[in-house]
Amino acid sequence: MPSEIFDVEKFVEMSANAKYCSVKRLKDTVKLKLRTPNQLYTLKVEPLNAEETIKKLKCEIQEL
Repeated sequence: MPSEIFDVEKFVEMSANAKYCSVKRLKDTVKLKLRTPNQLYTLKVEPLNAEETIKKLKCEIQEL
């Protein structure tokens, strides 16, 4: 089961160990899915804040 993260800074730190990050753009939110070797983590952000969060990530980005 995926775990939802609510802290953006923690999500960015965990991206250093991740294989990839999937970006799913919905109507009112952007969902970021971080795939680590053992776990899948998700983060929901506002569309206005999504681009700056994606730029901070340290792994491969996949748009869905």
